[in-house]
Amino acid sequence: MSLQVYIDGEFFPKEEAKISVFDHGLLYGDGVFEGIRSYAGKVFKLAEHLNRLYESAKTLMIEISLSRPGMQDAVLNTLRLNKLQDAYIRLVVTRGEGDLGLDPGKCPRSRVIIIADKIALYPQELYAHGLEIITVPTRSIPAESLNPQIKSLNYLNNILAKMEAINGGAAEALMLNAEGYATECSGDNIFIFKRGRLLTPPTYRGALEGITRDVIMDLAKGLGLEGREETFTRHEIYNAEECFLTGTAAEIIPVVKVDKRIIGSGKPGKVTRNLLCEFRKLTAREGVPITS
Repeated sequence: MSLQVYIDGEFFPKEEAKISVFDHGLLYGDGVFEGIRSYAGKVFKLAEHLNRLYESAKTLMIEISLSRPGMQDAVLNTLRLNKLQDAYIRLVVTRGEGDLGLDPGKCPRSRVIIIADKIALYPQELYAHGLEIITVPTRSIPAESLNPQIKSLNYLNNILAKMEAINGGAAEALMLNAEGYATECSGDNIFIFKRGRLLTPPTYRGALEGITRDVIMDLAKGLGLEGREETFTRHEIYNAEECFLTGTAAEIIPVVKVDKRIIGSGKPGKVTRNLLCEFRKLTAREGVPITS
């Protein structure tokens, strides 16, 4: 059976899943989305992802037709229909069909799209041996221009950064804000560990408040680590003992080289490995069961 895609209460084979060319999600990136993971038949942090989705939509004044319980049911039904236990779920809400102008008032009804499939953001060997990243010229959008807590469909800023990283021979891009402080990577949050402290850039500097980012902060406490938000520059990253990235798709991936500077020993560090171990345990025991 072909992959089944949910669109506004109906399921369509992947080849027939279509929306209007007048949808403002397509025309202007006017919409919001979430990337969610399921592990061994349970959806991880589903409530947190739905909260962020509905908060992003509220800020953009997009009225979602489904209630949160209804959206949860739609996600679970999509996984059941596609017989997926370990999956990546892309949940999309667009502004809906309108005209060629910008006025969102011309879009009477938003659209809900749910895709459940597999994903492998990085090759498995990079989780064992570590990732190399580079700083790119594209800067993060200032928070006063576009709040980074809105997870919108307009990802051009991140795409440009990703292109620059790939063109520079790296798998991921380190992004800075206009003041030169680290914010995040093109698709992941960044952490550094130094002198017993686990640090990640604060959201007001331009970083998304990632779901996995928050999980890591909680897990760090359980390991007796001081995890905190703190502003830092590339100098602090270069001289960190460890560095790693987090995200729903990436999970936790160690970084061993930044701008050709070797981080720590040049291998995934103990803190990173311990956090990944605890993360695996957490995803194995927590989540919303796919089967009722």
